[in-house]
Amino acid sequence: MHKRILPVAGAIGLSVMLAVNPVQAAAPSNMVVMAWQIDELISLDPAEIYEFAPAELAANFYDRVVYYDIASPNEMKGGAAESWTISDDGKTFTFKIRDGVKFHSGNPMTAEDVAWSMQRVVKLDKGPAFILTGFGLSKDNVEQKVRAIDARTVVFETDKAYAPTFVLNCLGSWVSSVLDKKTVMANEKDGDLGSAWLKTHEAGSGPFTLNLLKANEMVMLDAFADYWRGAPKIKRVALRHVPESAPQRLMLEKGDADVARDLGPDDLDVLAKNPDIKIRKIPQGMIYYLGLNQKNANLAKPEVIEALKWLIDYKGIEKNILRETKIPHQTFLPSGFFGALDDTPYTLDIEKAKALLAKAGLPNGFKVTMDVRNTYPTADIAQIIQATWAKAGIQMEIIPGDNKQTLTKYRARQHDIYIGRWAPDYLDPHSNAQGFAWNPDNSDNSSEKLLAWRNAWDIPQFTKMTEAALAEKDPAKRKAIYEDMQRQFLKVSPFVIMFQDVAVLAERKNLQGFEHGPNFDVIYYRNMTK
Repeated sequence: MHKRILPVAGAIGLSVMLAVNPVQAAAPSNMVVMAWQIDELISLDPAEIYEFAPAELAANFYDRVVYYDIASPNEMKGGAAESWTISDDGKTFTFKIRDGVKFHSGNPMTAEDVAWSMQRVVKLDKGPAFILTGFGLSKDNVEQKVRAIDARTVVFETDKAYAPTFVLNCLGSWVSSVLDKKTVMANEKDGDLGSAWLKTHEAGSGPFTLNLLKANEMVMLDAFADYWRGAPKIKRVALRHVPESAPQRLMLEKGDADVARDLGPDDLDVLAKNPDIKIRKIPQGMIYYLGLNQKNANLAKPEVIEALKWLIDYKGIEKNILRETKIPHQTFLPSGFFGALDDTPYTLDIEKAKALLAKAGLPNGFKVTMDVRNTYPTADIAQIIQATWAKAGIQMEIIPGDNKQTLTKYRARQHDIYIGRWAPDYLDPHSNAQGFAWNPDNSDNSSEKLLAWRNAWDIPQFTKMTEAALAEKDPAKRKAIYEDMQRQFLKVSPFVIMFQDVAVLAERKNLQGFEHGPNFDVIYYRNMTK
């Protein structure tokens, strides 16, 4: 594969220079350097990706069947598919695949690559597979339901009629990334469909190729000269793992970074006075929450669940720690989403929490652990919660780790409490409803391992409501179902939802064209210039 613009030695030298001595390595004019927290790069395989940073990378390595236009996110645009038609019964989508698209290897993209890429997601059945299996696709039927009928045509059949916008929204996520079948299968081992190789490689047709990947340190991307929409103007993008806010700010001030993406309020205040820096704020679908594992007998008590919701200083944390980077929010649909409910009934009330703990038979509190990503703002929020809970007798031990460690433990249901963030997999309310309020199989070997399952919350009634909302064709009735679900969810769920995210980007003023949408996989580098 022809991926490297610099010789290998030059690439490695640059990575070392940026990693070890960032304040003495001004970003070249043809390269954009981002200071960012990228400690969650578990895999680059679109069939396995279920973290924010790698999904963003996939948006720049791969073309999808369709994609979101940031300027009008409710409108789907043609990606690998230049057009599509829908059958009268609403169950068959026929995509016309764009001609003349080349993969980074030089291989031409065909309908077979498109169909095989989606088949592969279902067959591997990893984290994001549910986005496609929800349409009735399985390992046994996916080759019949998703198929190339000629070199330029793909048919996608669903098990029943869904709102067309819902189907296209799902296919606008990273799971429809189109892989170069020949290249991937040339690297297959033991029938893994190339999964091990794709953890650290890519096989796309997108505007950038992978130059260098160093875990917990750096990712470098190179412009793909033969990209079908035109080569990016910037030749290279370097994503530098900088976990702390102050070093990010310093790099930006000195011109060693063009973008800083995880700045705390104090550093943002300083940069707001710098004439060379501009600050952008983009509302996001991401929400911050606590997940209470129902396998823990104390956390499974309804009174304890409610008490913990009264033991969060929502306003104090927002005012003193987050300041404009997050806003208080307590329901599972983000503000601005269809069906969102902006009720915030819980405030800090230690006496009410103590009374609930006593009612639960725990008047002196209890001991519990919380798995915490050791970066801002998660670690800061956890420390404040720890101090607040101590006032009610709850001894909470913080278990710090990088995001890979905390997520891996969480996904195995081995936590007591997990503090984390969740963003919709696609821009439809079903994404969050399915994540928080749907759990059709609570057994340890379930194939559906979303947030309710991770916290062992067995909820047949909420599961039925989630499925009813998805099937409802009348928008007003669908909206009412989501609103009712959220009211019930607030009272009984083992989730303490606290904040909704605002992406705050600090950029050098000469940087233009960094397109940051409302969700983590709608972020594009192609139009950046300096």
